[in-house]
Amino acid sequence: MSDNEANRFSARAARYAKVGTRVGGVAARVASQRFLGAKPDRSGNALALASALGGLKGPIMKVAQLLATIPDAVPPEYAAELMKLQSEAPPMGWAFVKRRMQAELGAGWEQRFKTFEHQPAAAASLGQVHRAEALDGSPLACKLQYPDMQSAVEADLSQLQLLFKLRKRFDPAIDTSEMGVEIGARLREELDYGREAKHAALYDIMLKDEPSIRVPKVWPELSSGRLLTMQWMEGSKMLSHTEDSLAIRNKLATAMFTAWWFPFSRFGVIHGDPHLGNYTVFDDAKGKAAGINLLDYGCIRIFPPSFVGGVVDLYRGLHEGDEARVVHAYETWGFKRLTKPLIDVLNIWARFIYGPLLDDRVRTIADGVKPAEYGRKQAFQVHQALKKLGPVQVPREFVFMDRAAVGLGAVFLHLAAELNFYRLFNEAIENFDVTQVAARQTAALDRIGLKPSTGS
Repeated sequence: MSDNEANRFSARAARYAKVGTRVGGVAARVASQRFLGAKPDRSGNALALASALGGLKGPIMKVAQLLATIPDAVPPEYAAELMKLQSEAPPMGWAFVKRRMQAELGAGWEQRFKTFEHQPAAAASLGQVHRAEALDGSPLACKLQYPDMQSAVEADLSQLQLLFKLRKRFDPAIDTSEMGVEIGARLREELDYGREAKHAALYDIMLKDEPSIRVPKVWPELSSGRLLTMQWMEGSKMLSHTEDSLAIRNKLATAMFTAWWFPFSRFGVIHGDPHLGNYTVFDDAKGKAAGINLLDYGCIRIFPPSFVGGVVDLYRGLHEGDEARVVHAYETWGFKRLTKPLIDVLNIWARFIYGPLLDDRVRTIADGVKPAEYGRKQAFQVHQALKKLGPVQVPREFVFMDRAAVGLGAVFLHLAAELNFYRLFNEAIENFDVTQVAARQTAALDRIGLKPSTGS
């Protein structure tokens, strides 16, 4: 074993032990309650788990946040605590940054920039961003990956099964095995900044004719597998616009809708992480909010065109009352052992997700339901029904599709946008043809030398 291999093994082993001790301690707490016949303290257990994961930072925290956004992946008490986790990791110090930058760009790397700020502009779970200037004065954002992230990811993914086992101990209504596979595949892709650079190029192709959406240019000569240098995009936070006029809020919500649904319906590509920190708002010449900057391209899911066809079939089946089309859509997605009762249960959640898209009128996303209660009734109904029907295995492609839909809904809730979502969606799928999606996707991926997502 080489020194580098030994170091990676040592880092992974240390990470595994650290995560295992913390998550395992919560598992032991749950097990002891069951053994002693005590009523499970869900709130206390959830708080203990969130505390353990929040102290670890890194990938396992990112996974925990993801699980909190997937309805019924973990009990509601756990979801509430996990949603409180902040994706702010302790930043690397300047001495460490200098060593990492030299490893990525070579000796004399500082001479390749006009300026490079010592303090990071942002620090997240997998890396941190530094503002810089190119030699020609162009503003840059340099995303530098934290050390040992590959070891941390592999160790944390092995512990992900403990989280799912905790969930299974409460009740086995949802089979989460495929969720783990999908989350693992996407997290490994997020570590490859070369792939992320191609993701950004892909979005530049797909959204080139959308003036309300801006995609940063990549600087390949200042990038590597663990360093991604892109154009710095000036903008304000989305939440700073919640008190803007309805016209502005609707404009931003429409841009968000287009940024997610247009690439999916035309190219079979979706941004799987509509997190508030992954986009900002840019202004027009008059200083008014005009559109959105898409900043992060790590979590991109490229679907088989047939899966996109299933999404459209389910929508049209629900809209037209065509049960055969609905069943075909679920089968296309990969749901197995479908029965009439199971289909009825799946339709509860489908009608919730598709609800605004099926309603041909101007409305808010929640349509009178309190934001805190939005989706809870449907999630409870689905959970109770599945407990009676037995476990249902969630297809892996469903994970990030559902996450994107729920995440977008949260943005529309924050903005209190009033739109005709039906018309927006039908514009996106106008003249839909799965063979054309396949052709567009192949042409775009070939143009930038990008392979489909693992598992596609």
